[in-house]
Amino acid sequence: MPKKQRILLAAQEQFGKHGFTGTTLKMVADHAGVASGLVSHYFGNKDNLFLEAGMALIDQMLSIFTQKADKAENGLDALRIFVESYFDFTSAHKTTFPTLLRCSPFSDENPQLDRHAIAAKFQTLIDQIETYLRKGMEDGSIKEVPLPQTSFLIYGHIVGAVRTVFLAPYQIPELFEEACTFIVRSVAKS
Repeated sequence: MPKKQRILLAAQEQFGKHGFTGTTLKMVADHAGVASGLVSHYFGNKDNLFLEAGMALIDQMLSIFTQKADKAENGLDALRIFVESYFDFTSAHKTTFPTLLRCSPFSDENPQLDRHAIAAKFQTLIDQIETYLRKGMEDGSIKEVPLPQTSFLIYGHIVGAVRTVFLAPYQIPELFEEACTFIVRSVAKS
């Protein structure tokens, strides 16, 4: 793995574990097995590294989700695959995914960060949901729903389930599965 990628992965793991404030560039460098100066060379400062780490995760997620959902028979199936893939990704990336909980337009943990840039990146996920909703309304698998409101409501439901699993003291069996079923059932044409 190239050094820049090792640094991003180390940053995702360190920010996910220690949060923005608790993570230093030295911690990231040590975890990546590189000199501290190299982290600064590639990313400048901690704010930029944090943003890049979060945005790289979103790019990775979107690539995986859309690749899987492109095989769907209709819009509803594509939406289901997208939601399932989102939950599967969070479960498979427990050490890095919490970075997105901290680097999110729904987080007020780091008010000094460029919230417009963060929101624009997260918007790509919401736009993909809207694409599947439109496709489903066109092919008849999804009932007529208001856009973009429904896209945001679905994404809010996904975020709520993820935050419950990662941050809350609750142990709710099969929450992700039920959240996906709930989302699909709420928009499916009967």
